[in-house]
Amino acid sequence: MIDAQTAKQLVLAAKEARKNAYAPYSRYFVGAAVLTADGRIFGGCNVENASYGASNCAERTAVFKAVSEGVTRIRAIAVMGGPSSCTDEMPDEATPCGICRQVLREFSDPAACDVIIAKSLTNYRITSLGQLLPESFGPENLQY
Repeated sequence: MIDAQTAKQLVLAAKEARKNAYAPYSRYFVGAAVLTADGRIFGGCNVENASYGASNCAERTAVFKAVSEGVTRIRAIAVMGGPSSCTDEMPDEATPCGICRQVLREFSDPAACDVIIAKSLTNYRITSLGQLLPESFGPENLQY
């Protein structure tokens, strides 16, 4: 599990990424930040589209940014989301959706990937991807 200082650094990066969210339809702004195996942090926000299926979640945006920079191992992710009126404390937890969990699974070890679900910079909990996505299917299942 990551240490408290690193967790807070990721939560802060997620909060900052949330400021760039484009959510004119849901008005639900989400930021995420991934910590890669080489220690870099990549932030991402949700980007909505009038054609809803063309939208992208904050978690996937952050992961795809890391991958686009050549990094394919994720150690941890922080997620913070809530209505547009929220700036410091979110009313509820924003957890990764099923598609985002599967994308994280592609680039991490579920037992070793920490998922930080934050309501604020000081109010968050840490779980693992394995707990959020039990009995998952990954790249090793396709290697014969």
